Amino acid sequence: MANVSLTVVLAFFANLVVALGKSFAAALTGSASMTAEAAHSWADVGNEIFLLVADRRGSGRADKRHPLGYGREAYFWSTIAAFGLFTAGAVVSIWHGIQELIDPEPATDYWIAYLVLGVSAVLEGVSFAQALRQSRAGAKQRRVTTLRFVLGTSNPTLRAVFAEDAAALVGLVIAFAGILLHQITGSPVFDAIGSILVGVLLGVVAVVLIDRNRRFLVGQGAGDELNRTVVDLLLERPAVDRVTYIHLEYVGPERVFLVAAVDLRGDDTETHVAIVLRRLERELEENEHIEEAILTLSTPDDASL
Repeated sequence: MANVSLTVVLAFFANLVVALGKSFAAALTGSASMTAEAAHSWADVGNEIFLLVADRRGSGRADKRHPLGYGREAYFWSTIAAFGLFTAGAVVSIWHGIQELIDPEPATDYWIAYLVLGVSAVLEGVSFAQALRQSRAGAKQRRVTTLRFVLGTSNPTLRAVFAEDAAALVGLVIAFAGILLHQITGSPVFDAIGSILVGVLLGVVAVVLIDRNRRFLVGQGAGDELNRTVVDLLLERPAVDRVTYIHLEYVGPERVFLVAAVDLRGDDTETHVAIVLRRLERELEENEHIEEAILTLSTPDDASL
């Protein structure tokens, strides 16, 4: 989780500097696209705070009130952040673009807008590179593409930073095109359309993030690959002969709740079997990714996985 915190902190400071620069440029130039970009960056600044809260609160370990830990807090606070991106970023940008179409304002000092966009691209690029580096490492470990890893990872803060930084870079291109076309043609329509497109982009990203968090909040099951990995982990135990049932459910970033039915070797007494099962559960819970493990016995006619 430390690498995730570093990624979020880096994104926070990059977005803060960018937001100040874009707000300054928007005030001087009167550009609708630049105003939309400023709203976008300020939304990202607020979101990083929520993501830091998500990262901290979601790392709480199990106690009597929360026997499966506090991992799902990460999805709650990440959902708040995504909703903030939608309202403070998408809605404001689209609304400002529509107002600019209805009542356009003259834009001046285009060079300031280009300068701020260039600096923003560098800062956003540095932040995105950190998120991309971490995502690629996770994707390589799971042998999937980077995009598939980002969409499927149980870590909502990493997904949010990756998505927001990627959207920020695309938004800069849209803003640049809108301002440039405004300068070339003299028509503010292109600038206004740029603002609306930035808003639509943010809205799509926010909806995707909200949907992913929703899935984990209501109980996202693990995929087939992770199920196979845990079955192999169980079968590595000398006491386990077969595994006939497994249930893995995410209860936080990279942490799962495990329920499994196993067939133990031999035919020991009930007391001995109970002791073996409890010992196996404790051994499994030593794995940093298993929040709690519950094992039960298989019946003879249960099919092996």
